[in-house]
Amino acid sequence: MEAVSIIVLVVSFLILLSIGVPIAYGLGISAVLTLLISVDSLATFTTLAQRMATGLDSFTLLAIPFFILAGQLMNHGGIAIRLIDFAKVLVGRLPGGIAFVNIVANMLFGSISGSAGAAASAIGGFMAPIMEREGYPRTFGVAVNITSATTGLIIPPSNILIVYSLASGGVSIAALFIAGYVPGILMGLALMLVAGYYSKRFGISVSEKVTFKFAFLKFVQALPSLLLLFIVIGGIIAGVFTATEASTIAVLYSLILAFIYKEITWKDLPKIFLSTIGTVSIVMLLIATSIALSWVLSFENIPQEISAALLGFSDNIIVIILIINMILLFIGIFMDMTPAVLIFTPIFLPILQQFGFDPIHFGIIMIMNLCVGLCTPPVGAVLFIGCSVANVKIEQVIKPLLPFFAAMIITLLLVTYIPELSLWLPRIFGF
Repeated sequence: MEAVSIIVLVVSFLILLSIGVPIAYGLGISAVLTLLISVDSLATFTTLAQRMATGLDSFTLLAIPFFILAGQLMNHGGIAIRLIDFAKVLVGRLPGGIAFVNIVANMLFGSISGSAGAAASAIGGFMAPIMEREGYPRTFGVAVNITSATTGLIIPPSNILIVYSLASGGVSIAALFIAGYVPGILMGLALMLVAGYYSKRFGISVSEKVTFKFAFLKFVQALPSLLLLFIVIGGIIAGVFTATEASTIAVLYSLILAFIYKEITWKDLPKIFLSTIGTVSIVMLLIATSIALSWVLSFENIPQEISAALLGFSDNIIVIILIINMILLFIGIFMDMTPAVLIFTPIFLPILQQFGFDPIHFGIIMIMNLCVGLCTPPVGAVLFIGCSVANVKIEQVIKPLLPFFAAMIITLLLVTYIPELSLWLPRIFGF
């Protein structure tokens, strides 16, 4: 029966995906078809509706819409340009110049907003013409922007780490947030190495030297935006407030900052709120259908079947985690990050925990894997956003992306097989 369920689930989902059915609906329909094998139609629809409703009834999930709203306010609030100017001061004089600025600005904005899409849109919109004027091929600048935008999903605060906390059964959000710093920074450094190499090949000169007064001015202008990281993460680590409470503080702080910068007026707020509601609706529907499908998987004992198959193939943890990495990289190509985390965390995490694998470590590994998928067709959201804001066709960017993919995967392997890269900071803070 489990074999039939797996076939129905996989085949139905792939067919729905191939004919263009939105992934949230595809997940829900596949869940219904799979459960109909075992129970009657009334019980199927009733049970899945209940699972979707109860799955969203979570205080932890309340943080996601607030962090999304904070990201929207930052995207419209003039924060991006101030972070770009600050990044120029930090790395503009290094070999790789403006490409490094793109990467560092994406790391800063992505971590503050918690959204790779917002980073790719805000930073890419400014940086694409600047990099082209500096002598970089436009497609290369887009590749830099797309890949570096994903670092904000690893460096906290990150919505997807909150989703992983839910899927893993309650792993500490604070611990996950802290664990993302070193891997996220390593990912950024790896991308900078690639960008620096190609900058030398393109013969790009470094930026002009800036005075200390100018550098200090740009730091002061960016400081209010940077303080959000310290307020949110510091408050969570110190136990002053929860991640959900931190998300509301992020909204209030971002709103005040946008008004101070005079980039947002009261007339702009309805449009921002409506945009946020649209994004939140999509995310919550994905979460609801993913939770329903996860329950169906559990009901049909599919995770146990996959676990037995993996353990039957090898009992070596090094081999098993390598296989899981390969599966997650493949899944990321075809599935959005949120449902992938909700569906595959309950499948793979118990297997690894049999070997004493830390769930915090696995959370970072999973997100890093799926970050690659955000930059690849056919469902790479960041890829589409990055190409759209730079007015470049997707097929033109694939070749420039390849060396950056290699850097991301090498960093992933380092983080996978050197656990201290993820666990060092959480242990220092007592998690």
